[in-house]
Amino acid sequence: MSLTDDQRRRYARNMLLDEVGQNGQERLRAARVLVVGAGGLGAPVLMYLAAAGVGTLGVVDGDRVELSNLQRQICHASGDIGRPKANSAADTLGDINPEVTVETHALRLDAGAADRLTAAHDLVIDCTDNFATRFLINDACLTHRRPLVSGAVTRFDGQVAVFRPAAEPDAPCYRCLVPELPRQPRACAETGVLGAVCGIVGAWQATEALKELMGIGETLAGRLLIIDALGARVRVVRLRRDPDCPACGAA
Repeated sequence: MSLTDDQRRRYARNMLLDEVGQNGQERLRAARVLVVGAGGLGAPVLMYLAAAGVGTLGVVDGDRVELSNLQRQICHASGDIGRPKANSAADTLGDINPEVTVETHALRLDAGAADRLTAAHDLVIDCTDNFATRFLINDACLTHRRPLVSGAVTRFDGQVAVFRPAAEPDAPCYRCLVPELPRQPRACAETGVLGAVCGIVGAWQATEALKELMGIGETLAGRLLIIDALGARVRVVRLRRDPDCPACGAA
């Protein structure tokens, strides 16, 4: 089904890019993306993907909006305090782009839900803040051969990586980087986080996801982007597959 006149106007700035054009925009409209977490990272990810015209967004978050969230979780507002984050985010996305289908999952991700939801989407974006959930997401993406865009943020620092070992046999998965559950670091409620840094990391995750969906450019697959916002420094390091990885080493 071709784009309507209104869609052409809405996405005109995307389609002016030679790398995107009508074909790329139609690929975005047909895509199904699962975003796990509607907080500091998930908020900008979801808003940029909705604005870009990704056809279906699955939003997973079992928390409710709190006043302390509003400093960085920009898809929620003061009037949303007490509401499920998945529902609050869905309302914001509907205001940004009513053409996008938003499927809400107000739940804590477990192995069963990770498996079921990953299978129903083309790409997964990890915007969570704990390693146990990151492991569940990684393992589900391996099982269902889905690309994974991972992000993390603390204080003034952030990281972004793309994992797609199913497409590239020698590429690493998330557990090649973090093979075992580490001691959980202190949460931002204890250490703090600059809200704008969440925006930087989330926007970069959204960019990587859009590139993956359209098959354009060079993504961060097999590489880790490290952001030091306080020092105004960015660097990229190569990631290698661990032959002894507990998740993909025997794959």
